[in-house]
Amino acid sequence: MSECSQFELFGFWRSSATYRVRVALNLKKMDAQEMTIDLDAGQQQSPEFLKVNPLGALPTLIEPGQQPLTQSLAILEYLEELQPTPPLLPSDPRGRARVRSISSMLTADTHPLVVPRVKNYLMERAGFDLAAWRDWQIQWFGAGIRATERRLATETGTGIWCHGDSPTFADIALASIIAVMRVFQISIPNTPTIDRIIAKCDTHEAFLKAAPYRQIGAPPVPVSGR
Repeated sequence: MSECSQFELFGFWRSSATYRVRVALNLKKMDAQEMTIDLDAGQQQSPEFLKVNPLGALPTLIEPGQQPLTQSLAILEYLEELQPTPPLLPSDPRGRARVRSISSMLTADTHPLVVPRVKNYLMERAGFDLAAWRDWQIQWFGAGIRATERRLATETGTGIWCHGDSPTFADIALASIIAVMRVFQISIPNTPTIDRIIAKCDTHEAFLKAAPYRQIGAPPVPVSGR
């Protein structure tokens, strides 16, 4: 049993941010028992969970005797320091900055625009119907994915993976966005570099084990989904 099997991870099957933590744990061969917070049922706004995470967001990592850890990238940084091998950040300062930059484009500039609390606000306060919400998703997923493609296709740091020849935070962040896009059956065309990198993720056990439809509580995979 690994040192970190005592961790608990609050997540949800389709949560993009929880997926990131799952992949990092898998890559580092660390264990955490996942506890479901049903976003569709509004459990993230329950008084009990708000005591754990006042934002009512996922994921949250619990370690006995410690304050809860929130925010997926902060959790990834913690896991990186706790278990440095295999490294998920480059060894050089410039490389680490690039990986963090790409990761932030996806997790801070793209993902927050398509989370349930934004959907709920737009549906309840801005007059959105489901068609308008889908247009919104396509717009902001597309903006983030196309910008990431431009960087990956033109910057010299790109290798077999987003940076170099081993997976980093950037690949985890990218795969997390693609994973939830697949749940919503949204695809962005003309992204060959991203397609190549995601094809590697699709054959890597750490990413496969973290996939949304493999999690407890997930519905059957849609016939037209991947």
